[in-house]
Amino acid sequence: MAKMRIKKNDRVKILTGEQAGTVSRVIAAYPALGKVKVEGVAVVTRHVKDKYDPRTGQQTKGGAVSSEALIEVSNVQLVVRDGSGEIPTRLASERQDVKKRRRDGSEYDGTRGTRIAVRTGKEIGR
Repeated sequence: MAKMRIKKNDRVKILTGEQAGTVSRVIAAYPALGKVKVEGVAVVTRHVKDKYDPRTGQQTKGGAVSSEALIEVSNVQLVVRDGSGEIPTRLASERQDVKKRRRDGSEYDGTRGTRIAVRTGKEIGR
């Protein structure tokens, strides 16, 4: 499986399905499964029973519970905000030289990987 480049809190556009064209935020990413959970997309309703926890004595109310289902990462595309609106883009990566600090306070030269939006050339997230 290829490396998953979409991460939590990224803004994505849905490419396929009933809600194609919707732009929303990634709630959770599951790289091992190649899937993401997107806010307000693929909402499913599950019916759960009332539950009682004998250790704490708490009663949990059951009923119809709505939550987002997982969708394939290939069905979403990263979106970045620009002055003119939101632009779908691809990702590039770049290594930057930075100063890093050890626990004892001494500094050393190191590198940091950054995600770059191909369409805008700007750094994503962080």
